Amino acid sequence: MNFYVEIMNNRALLACITAWFIAQILKIILTFYSSKKLDLARIIGSGGMPSSHTAFVMALSTAIGRLHGWDSSIFAVALCFSLVVMYDAAGVRRAAGNQAIVLNKIIEDLAHNKPITDQKLKELIGHTPKEVMAGAILGIVIANIMV
Repeated sequence: MNFYVEIMNNRALLACITAWFIAQILKIILTFYSSKKLDLARIIGSGGMPSSHTAFVMALSTAIGRLHGWDSSIFAVALCFSLVVMYDAAGVRRAAGNQAIVLNKIIEDLAHNKPITDQKLKELIGHTPKEVMAGAILGIVIANIMV
């Protein structure tokens, strides 16, 4: 079978991509709803509601569980991978975003006294636990629908 046809028939991969895409579209919709501004850059942006990283990996774990069994070793690997990604999204990346906020404030404060040419750091890189949970639910639902 042709490589591209095989990829397009990979239900687990299609579930992951679909969950990621829906999460990114939801970010645009929810950003528009909260700020009344259409921000199409959210389609590729990180951070925000829901976590597309989490939706992606939980769709993968769910699809693998459904396809290969909940007691399979490959499901265990996928679930452990998903939990690490979710921890990183809510923990490490969130902390880095909080640090970016503080550093940007320092740059602004210094800017009032002398010109500083440093650019601001990206602050929206992590997720709240609610955003991670929403991504997990989205990924599980999409995989259950598609697989």
